[in-house]
Amino acid sequence: MRAITYRETGPSSVLSLTDRPVPAPGPGEVRVRVLRAGVNPTDWKMRAGMMTGADEVTPGQDGAGLVDAVGEDVGGLALGDRVWLVLAQHGTAWGSAAEHTVQPAWHVAELPDEASYDLGASLGVPAVTAHRALTSCEGGPTRLAPGAMAGMTVLVAGGAGAVGNAAIQLARWAGAVVLTTVSSDEKAALATAAGAHHVVNYRTQDAREAILAIAPDGVDLAVEVAPAQNNALDVAVVANRGTIAIYANNGGETFEVAIRPTFSKNLRYQFVLLYSLGHDLVAAATSDINAAVRAGALRVGADAGVPLHHFALEHAAAAHDAVEAGTVGKVLLDVAEADPARR
Repeated sequence: MRAITYRETGPSSVLSLTDRPVPAPGPGEVRVRVLRAGVNPTDWKMRAGMMTGADEVTPGQDGAGLVDAVGEDVGGLALGDRVWLVLAQHGTAWGSAAEHTVQPAWHVAELPDEASYDLGASLGVPAVTAHRALTSCEGGPTRLAPGAMAGMTVLVAGGAGAVGNAAIQLARWAGAVVLTTVSSDEKAALATAAGAHHVVNYRTQDAREAILAIAPDGVDLAVEVAPAQNNALDVAVVANRGTIAIYANNGGETFEVAIRPTFSKNLRYQFVLLYSLGHDLVAAATSDINAAVRAGALRVGADAGVPLHHFALEHAAAAHDAVEAGTVGKVLLDVAEADPARR
């Protein structure tokens, strides 16, 4: 089978297209014939500086395809099932940037008939991260469904990013009023397409003033991608007993917490890392995400605020470079041909 691999960390030039044996699933595992693989920032960051201890690594946490082999003691999945992947490279050297990948069954979720493989390969890291952030606040829901966030106001930092887009779509589906911050008119248009009720361009507006004009009592939850830059803003606009859910370290590795303004509002911080969520939270997220997909509430494409950028598998290095350069939208590897009606 064709697979993208690397044997040392470094720039995208360490990636190469290789031929590897088709793996066989063991107990509790399934083999997926990958049609689309998603590329996320975590993929290039791992390639640039982290190895699993294996001599050879295939990158990729996300993907979509068809089950083509099932190991012993696997329930709920069968040959030919359409599926999407989450955490495909977690705990293994063999991720989704290959024609076949073997995964623990809990890394494999049903892909609803309503979904394309492009959508399936776009769900894992962004949507599961967004789900955890949205279900992490005091008094808020632990699961998402229509009406679950009714009466809540959510601020999503970076609404044109992949996680930001998923957070907007899921929060809107769950009934929240959604505000988001962006840095350009182009990104404002994408956040609006995703379903944000209010968009604040922090380069041309006073973000604090604009957010509080919309939500005078503050927002219940801030979904934060850049705490080093935005913590003071979050503290100023999050309501009493609100939550700041942090899922990335864009813009800096540390930030200061001013004690008095933070504890005077009874604020809480919830840090979110997909890889250590555990089976229970991942299972809850995949179930709720599939419900949103079936309802047509979680989509990809420019009309949903997520432009798609397709690369052939052999051009994985260029795909990594595009993500590292901050390409807006979702970068996908076309690993194999799919039914055009299900693209």
